[in-house]
Amino acid sequence: MATTTAAILTPPTSSLPTHQGLRVSTRSGLRWNNIQRKCLRKAGSAQITAKLELKPPPYQLDALEPHMSRETLEYHWGKHHRAYVDNLNKQIAGTELDEMTLEDVILSTYNKGNLLPPFNNAAQAWNHEFFWESMKPGGGGQPSGELLRLIERDFGSFEEFVKEFKAAAATQFGSGWAWLTYKGNTLDVGNAENPCPSEKDKKLVVVKSPNSVNPLVWNHYPLLTVDVWEVTISVRS
Repeated sequence: MATTTAAILTPPTSSLPTHQGLRVSTRSGLRWNNIQRKCLRKAGSAQITAKLELKPPPYQLDALEPHMSRETLEYHWGKHHRAYVDNLNKQIAGTELDEMTLEDVILSTYNKGNLLPPFNNAAQAWNHEFFWESMKPGGGGQPSGELLRLIERDFGSFEEFVKEFKAAAATQFGSGWAWLTYKGNTLDVGNAENPCPSEKDKKLVVVKSPNSVNPLVWNHYPLLTVDVWEVTISVRS
């Protein structure tokens, strides 16, 4: 399915870069066989493990109609998103990953492109939650404040940003995502500051990613996304 919900996407207007207390970690290179061991936190005699939960969208399931029907959202969120969360909880139960934030699970299992088994479910769980938060009833249109200033600085105009964002979504072959991200001025060494930044550093960029890949693994801060489906999903199937 093409990006049918693009008309109701609304870029956030908060200060950059942030997303609900996002922590960027530099953990990498974990070996899946080594993290199968039990790693429990204890509170007294009780054993406590983290369990990721499926959050509902921040609006009623019929709130995006006519752009997205209640039936479509129930199916996409209630079946597909739920499956990513449930399967991830099964994969990380009793491992070192069980104590990490979802962002850290993504960064650890990306493993510099040599994906470990939980990566797909972790990234898709994060991507979908962020996708629901990228939309709102009656949304769309031009943002304001700092975000608009940065869009005009880095794309020339809001209209040029929209054109580039739509092109990224339309040209993503197969399943994947189109993103508006803040590209930080960082190096791949402990989140170090880049002493020789290029003109492409510290700016808003439009990127696309295949399948479940999340821009967090590139040291980008996602601000907006749209899900690009490879095929139309029938809610009656």
